[in-house]
Amino acid sequence: MAYIGRDPQYGAFEKQALTADGSTTTFTLDYTVGSASSLLVSVAGVHQEPETAYNLGSNGTTIVFTAAPASGDTVFVIFLGAALEIATVGSGVITSRTELSAAAAADDLVLIYDTSATSLKKIQRSNLSDLLVDTTPQLGGNLDVNGNDIVSTSNAHIDIIPNGTGNVNLGTDTVQIGDNNANATLTTQGTGDLILNTNSGTNAGNITLEDGANGHIQVTTNGTGYIKFNDLAYIPQQALTSSSNAVAWDVQAKPNAYHLTTENTTFAAPTNSVEGSFISLEINYDGAHTIAFNTVFEFAASTAPTFTSTDGKTDILVFRYNGAIWQEVGRTLNLSES
Repeated sequence: MAYIGRDPQYGAFEKQALTADGSTTTFTLDYTVGSASSLLVSVAGVHQEPETAYNLGSNGTTIVFTAAPASGDTVFVIFLGAALEIATVGSGVITSRTELSAAAAADDLVLIYDTSATSLKKIQRSNLSDLLVDTTPQLGGNLDVNGNDIVSTSNAHIDIIPNGTGNVNLGTDTVQIGDNNANATLTTQGTGDLILNTNSGTNAGNITLEDGANGHIQVTTNGTGYIKFNDLAYIPQQALTSSSNAVAWDVQAKPNAYHLTTENTTFAAPTNSVEGSFISLEINYDGAHTIAFNTVFEFAASTAPTFTSTDGKTDILVFRYNGAIWQEVGRTLNLSES
């Protein structure tokens, strides 16, 4: 009898008979197949629809019926792709495989389509670059966060570390730091000073916060530049108290001081004096108390003034330190408190 159609290209089709008992749904196949559509299945003379009446199991080594064939039914399978797997890969090739429950091992193989060779190839997972396993990942282009954030977990820091002498450049007009409505801290990492300047330090003044105990804060202009205060320059007033008829004065902590008298007292030699610095003192008399000063205070004509020492009156004095003594710059005595 003549044959109509394309010549067979895969040789003879293999057949396997299955023994039905009315309860068994899973049968082991004689051949491993990659797709349910690679089988022609007949139950009691009725052809069965792939992936509806049956599916593959155990990576293509078993056939699993949706309903168990009845006992005594004639059941057989013809392997359409037994001699040679067909060129088209069915969905069952993927869905019927056992899923990994953990990350793939470095030597596991992955199928990949080589567009230049127009063919499938296998590759070891260790040769695939991804952010989870690549310890030195590199971007092939700009990283677009697409409106999302870069967030760490478990209270971990986010470090941005350039290589060598590289810098971190923030190409924006405004940089915001700190959580919403929370105080923000800008600090160095380690023992370096914190320096604020313009134009990478070229022809720029700077503000330097020196690191270390008792570190200074320096404000330096460039060239003939000056420090300009567009608003009131304010040095908070700090109180000095008398104990055992003596007043101790840390002029670094309290350069603008006032003293409300409680007893006859003497102002001791100040501590933490710095050459060229100015201090001011308001004496507010809460009684007719007498006032005296240590000899490190030098008054005009080397003579201390006669202080008011009258309840409800105020004396104001200003001094400058020359590296050895505090020289009087100015005085205003016998002022009313109100």
